[in-house]
Amino acid sequence: LEGALHFYIVEEEAAQEVIIRAGEVLHIPSMVWHKAVALEDTLDVDVFSPPRADWLAKTDDYLRR
Repeated sequence: LEGALHFYIVEEEAAQEVIIRAGEVLHIPSMVWHKAVALEDTLDVDVFSPPRADWLAKTDDYLRR
């Protein structure tokens, strides 16, 4: 929605980097290692399908460290 994110994506020994800006969409398949670094103040929307059961149940302590 606003700003820019620099994504690092590693899929089966191939790595790529991509910068996503406001108005763009990035699809990352399930179980693909990735990280994002905000390049500026950023407002984004994450969509999961199916929904993240661990987030809904609040059992995602591994992310909250």
